[in-house]
Amino acid sequence: MGVLANSTMTSVIMNAMQQTLYMVFWSTLFSVLIGFIPAIILTLTAPDGLHPIRPVYEVLSFVINVFRSFPFIILLVLVIPFTRMMVGKAIGTRASVVPLTISAIPFIARIMENALRETDPGVIEAAKSFGASNTQILFRVYLKESVPRILNGIILLIISLIGYSAMAGTVGGGGIGDIAIRYGYQQYKTDYLIVCSVILIIFVQVIQMVGNSLYKKLS
Repeated sequence: MGVLANSTMTSVIMNAMQQTLYMVFWSTLFSVLIGFIPAIILTLTAPDGLHPIRPVYEVLSFVINVFRSFPFIILLVLVIPFTRMMVGKAIGTRASVVPLTISAIPFIARIMENALRETDPGVIEAAKSFGASNTQILFRVYLKESVPRILNGIILLIISLIGYSAMAGTVGGGGIGDIAIRYGYQQYKTDYLIVCSVILIIFVQVIQMVGNSLYKKLS
């Protein structure tokens, strides 16, 4: 019976790990790709940007701040109609990618904006003196100089999404959080709760170590 129980637990945990990795991978990819757009607009239209447009910057910055202020669990419920429209259902691993992505876009957009705007003004002025266009400065100066900082922000995003994915599991999203709640909490199986917690800690530690290593190399 003990062997069977261990086999069942291993199977359940492995399946949950795959679901968590699925949610984190796709929500990270989509949020970075989509979040890059407002980050660029904010950088360009900022008061010290290449093409300052204060109303555009203020409005977009306000929208990002509003979405960042929503607790994830509330956002998860608010976007249910949109989630159902996008993937055909409101619960499940695939469905959880939608609210995870929506919650991550303003987060990574702000991080990217800050990373881009930390570029040395002297380097930007030097590029202008050589006759570089705004597009060239944006991609060959701003973006190139900001790659290590952006990477660091993406690592923070991934770690945050691991926590959010566990929260999504409490409302039918699957993954490690779902197992921790269904087996560890509701069925009083402490071993499941401990294993799930350890796995999440290992995930975070490994990602942070890899991120630190890449940051050092790129810097």
